[in-house]
Amino acid sequence: MSLMAISQVQLDDQRLRVTLWSFPAGAETGWHRHEHDYVVVPVKGGILTVEDSSGRRSYPIETGKSYTRKIGVEHNILNETLEEIAFVEIELKEGC
Repeated sequence: MSLMAISQVQLDDQRLRVTLWSFPAGAETGWHRHEHDYVVVPVKGGILTVEDSSGRRSYPIETGKSYTRKIGVEHNILNETLEEIAFVEIELKEGC
């Protein structure tokens, strides 16, 4: 895949970084590692593929059902479906 997911930083201050991520069909984030714990708020649900050093797995996200993640391993998020998927990512910076 070569289509990149679209990221739009909506807020970036001392406490939070809020980014809207849109994944058209076939898009991916590229390999990355999070610098902070974060909250994900699905805006348009679907099934994402998570790729990391332990392999690949499908991960369904449901519109409006938020979840949290800790600082983690390097990974890539892919939309291998035919539908657009979108979520808001809220990174919790130090002291938050």
